[in-house]
Amino acid sequence: MTAASLTIGSAITMQHHPVHFDPALATADAAPGLSEAADASDSHDAKQKREFNKLQKRLRREAGNAIIDYRMIDEGDRVMVCLSGGKDSYTMLEMLLSLQRNAPVNFSLIAVNMDQKQPGFPEHVLPTYLEQRGVDYHILERDTYSVVKEKTPEGKTTCALCSRLRRGSLYGFAEEIGATKIALGHHREDILETLFLNMFFGGSLKSMPPKLLSDDGKNIVIRPLAYCKEADIAEYARQMAFPIIPCNLCGSQPNMQRQVVKEMLAEWNKKHPGRLESMFKAVTNVAPSQLADRDLFDFAGLEAKQAELRAGRIQALNVG
Repeated sequence: MTAASLTIGSAITMQHHPVHFDPALATADAAPGLSEAADASDSHDAKQKREFNKLQKRLRREAGNAIIDYRMIDEGDRVMVCLSGGKDSYTMLEMLLSLQRNAPVNFSLIAVNMDQKQPGFPEHVLPTYLEQRGVDYHILERDTYSVVKEKTPEGKTTCALCSRLRRGSLYGFAEEIGATKIALGHHREDILETLFLNMFFGGSLKSMPPKLLSDDGKNIVIRPLAYCKEADIAEYARQMAFPIIPCNLCGSQPNMQRQVVKEMLAEWNKKHPGRLESMFKAVTNVAPSQLADRDLFDFAGLEAKQAELRAGRIQALNVG
């Protein structure tokens, strides 16, 4: 067991100090109270452990199902796991490490963090964590922070440019290290938020697919947490006590439309439980003939299709 396993495990299973029996306190009156306190503590610890195990199994099952459904990982793949230092990417790494041990195919993992040279970025956090976990890693240094701050007008969000620069750097680095897949930590809510952002502000019906071929055809991007709920990831990260690195470049911008959409979805889910599940199912269950995209469905050829079906029915009647 690695040092990190002990460190992380202690955040889960050793949150309460055991109750030690002191004979000096074991009077006839005190003993029942002490026994009850010990029993209550043991019961609470056992319940916490059961709940954590259920949570971890659920996340692992959902990640495994997404990987299987979209054939994200094949035999011999070298998966570049992109780590930002946030709850999602830490969880993704842990799920992939767990699945790697039991997967029917052999694949390797290499963690990559992109140091964008943001002021105050704690450079030691991720290397320390990854070394403790025994995970191979690279720190890719690119001063995209200065570029983003220089090019983005005052009051405008930095997300679009920052994301484009980061994506380009990571895609190029994946080729350098021979990675066959690039894993990103986007979860179910990220996918739904992107769907509504594109509808509201981009005039398009698209989101983040669980698996994607880059425009230049050189990289395949996978999202193993596509089926996972953000609330589950947040709770898992809390109990695992991941060393979270906050993003002070984009996460604190008050005018981010994504945050507005996130709050809208959270309110819907609060008022109508199950709505997010239904919406995500819709993303996986598209009927092109019931929309209006002429490139996805041959609306102009419906008359010819109708004539073909009529001719087939007439022929069948004549044969009869």
